[in-house]
Amino acid sequence: MEMFLQPSAFCGYLFLVAVILLLSGFPVAFVLSGTAAAFAFLGYFIGIFDISFLTAFPQRIFATMTNEVLVAVPLFVFMGVMLERSKVAEELLDNMGRLFGRLPGGIAFSVSIVGMLLAASTGIVGATVVTMGLLSLPTMLRRGYSPSFACGSISASGTLGQIIPPSIVLVLLGDQLSVAFQNAQFAKGIFAPDTVSVNDLFAGALLPGLMLVGMYIIYQIGYSIFNPKGAPPIPAGPDTGESTFQLYMGLAGALFAPLVLIIAVLGSILAGLASPTEAAGVGAIGATLLAGYRVAPKRSLPVIMAAICLTGVLALTIYFDLRMQRDVIPGIEKVAIGAALVMSAGLAWGVLVAVYRTYAQVTDGERVMISVMRQTLIISSMVFIILVGAGMFSLVFRGFGGDVLIEDFLSNLPGGTMMAMLVVMLVMFLMGFFLDFLEIIFIVVPIVAPILLQMEMGNGELMSPVWLGVMMGINLQTSFLTPPFGFALFYLRGVAPESVRTSDIYKGVIPFVIIQIIALAAIWTFPHISTWLPLTLYGK
Repeated sequence: MEMFLQPSAFCGYLFLVAVILLLSGFPVAFVLSGTAAAFAFLGYFIGIFDISFLTAFPQRIFATMTNEVLVAVPLFVFMGVMLERSKVAEELLDNMGRLFGRLPGGIAFSVSIVGMLLAASTGIVGATVVTMGLLSLPTMLRRGYSPSFACGSISASGTLGQIIPPSIVLVLLGDQLSVAFQNAQFAKGIFAPDTVSVNDLFAGALLPGLMLVGMYIIYQIGYSIFNPKGAPPIPAGPDTGESTFQLYMGLAGALFAPLVLIIAVLGSILAGLASPTEAAGVGAIGATLLAGYRVAPKRSLPVIMAAICLTGVLALTIYFDLRMQRDVIPGIEKVAIGAALVMSAGLAWGVLVAVYRTYAQVTDGERVMISVMRQTLIISSMVFIILVGAGMFSLVFRGFGGDVLIEDFLSNLPGGTMMAMLVVMLVMFLMGFFLDFLEIIFIVVPIVAPILLQMEMGNGELMSPVWLGVMMGINLQTSFLTPPFGFALFYLRGVAPESVRTSDIYKGVIPFVIIQIIALAAIWTFPHISTWLPLTLYGK
């Protein structure tokens, strides 16, 4: 009987009860915090849990509230929802479809490319899958595409926002890994630790994300060659009088604004000009301007002026120190500060115009700005309340000695570091069948990452946190596609026509899940795919 009342046994009970309650449909945040609190008090009454552990919980909440990196989450969410409401995806899909449609599998290629662009500008899986499901799936089915192939292409492309930066998953992973990396170095006796930032993780994930897009398109090309009836070209219709030049100009017009926004946000992060939070602010403003422009393109002068002013301010920050709280300011910098103030006024005017237009525009019976703000609040609240609940869960798990238990287990595995990494990846993959990526990030990563980052690779160096983060990011992306509870599958099922069976969706995503496993194996075998760009840009 005593063996069932040991702290190590309570670690298993805690995890098992939490998983059962999560699968039963209870809200995630309340399951994590409530289960942890209940087990903490139960353990205290039995005499196997030190209740003083819970005194650290308020400090964890305060640390979350004051974490500047996490401010990027609602800003990126706002940016993504605003772009989704401004019909960017609709215009991109329309132009890409006309460009590639007459090729076998052309619409599928368009879906992958648009998914990549939306991933780099929105990062919200649900919005991307739903939008492309509504716009592309009926067209693909009507043109004779295999339902499973069409559903798989849309679901997989819609999840690229998980790994292609700027991604909310990478922001959250970067925050967790930053703490874990410092703790791992302290445990190794390194008291002047290196740091890993969200910028490093963004740089590390860029090439693997693009590689994944290329692998999707290669599979789609192969499918079109070996199963032409499942991905036929669009037959030539009546001549619309549109020249090739006009087609390319239309595509360039549709691509211009999203590409500028991607370069402004992602480029400023990778170049070290802005933190993710600052770049997310630029992205939120840029998305608002783009939405305001699309409401009234013929009255676009204030919005265009604001976009030029925003670009000008960003350019000035590169070449001049614009801080005003200084005792001595050189004359040339006074001129630059004055120009920046004038440009800021122009930017403010354009933003106010864009905000008014999006507030006045009504879509689906609701004002666009109100809808965007409400959706941003819902998504951001969900993320942060889960983060708070997960803080309680990991605290109680450590109070029962769970971190020591897992460290002993991983350290004593035959095969050393690689076997420990393989076990963690397998556990995360299997958990993805049942749990959301947020739950996996906030439950698993804080427990296993400090342990893994203390382990040495074959060359005697400590495990790279960037490599670990990218591996976890792609693994978490897979959780959106794995039946039966992959969220991308639920999103697509909600908008798919009744003629599409759920089994078609499940069948269609299997090849893409295999592709992602192959991508994981490639990054495992060749870590430089994820570490080369951070090393080149930041020297680490």
